[in-house]
Amino acid sequence: MFRRLSPALLVAIGLTTLLAPGASGYGEPGPGTRLAGCPVLPASNSWNRDISMARVHPLSSRYIASIGRGSMLHPDFGSGRWGDYGIPFRVVNRRQRKVPVLFTAFGSESDRGPYPIPLGSRIEGGSDNHVIALQSGTCLLYELYRARRGKGRWLADSGAKFNLRSNRLRPAGWTSADAAGLPILPGLARADEASRGRITHALRVTVSETQRGYIHPARHFASDSRDRSRPPMGLRLRLRKGYRLARFSGQSLAIMRALKRYGLIVADNGSDMYISGTPDRRWNDDVLDQLKSVPARAFEAVATGRIHR
Repeated sequence: MFRRLSPALLVAIGLTTLLAPGASGYGEPGPGTRLAGCPVLPASNSWNRDISMARVHPLSSRYIASIGRGSMLHPDFGSGRWGDYGIPFRVVNRRQRKVPVLFTAFGSESDRGPYPIPLGSRIEGGSDNHVIALQSGTCLLYELYRARRGKGRWLADSGAKFNLRSNRLRPAGWTSADAAGLPILPGLARADEASRGRITHALRVTVSETQRGYIHPARHFASDSRDRSRPPMGLRLRLRKGYRLARFSGQSLAIMRALKRYGLIVADNGSDMYISGTPDRRWNDDVLDQLKSVPARAFEAVATGRIHR
């Protein structure tokens, strides 16, 4: 996966803000997602809002053309049978010992350590090397980007922590462990949800070319391009209402239904239309392959707020 195309380009940092539950383009809150006894952000959060009735963005056709109308949806996760795909996370308790973190690239936009992430935690494969821990009890989420183990500490390019009981955003212009300044865990497809047949949140997606701008809840861009036909970070994509789902089954059908109701959020530069999920032996890779038949032209961009530059 490709990452930031340049260092943080915004230097004006405002106070942390709150996302208005009634933000433009959103319908009713979803039922919310829970994990380890914690809400995965409030039901009113953008990740959990129904966008099935949101209006189409006026530049939707341009954004889809930029992504590539024939670019195919791709689940960037699986059971592990065909390799180490997916973004892992672990749950720790409130007594977990905190480990020092040294930030090596974007420290000025990172939340200071120490973090309660054990040094034995699984690191995402590939180049992004995310490490994620959710602390039960406190419901604090800790995420690192390009993490590697040092002597008694973590080394990472950047890191962020989020209170999953709050809609609070990153300061304007700040990255996180994701290029868009978003939390990663709330946007991951999880096998337990998909196997139950119901996913009640948007999913994280990457595209190869973005513009110098972002839409809330994103707080950071990762591009020098002023080409406004490229997607901004935080853009919401929705599977078209009329797209037929008859050929999908099981876990893939649950994902496709979620894409109609909650959609995708552009969160990083990477391979076009790669959606993120956790590595889990419970994934059925053959069923997930059904998703690879869906082209980008089956989606439309929806209007959920203005672009911040």
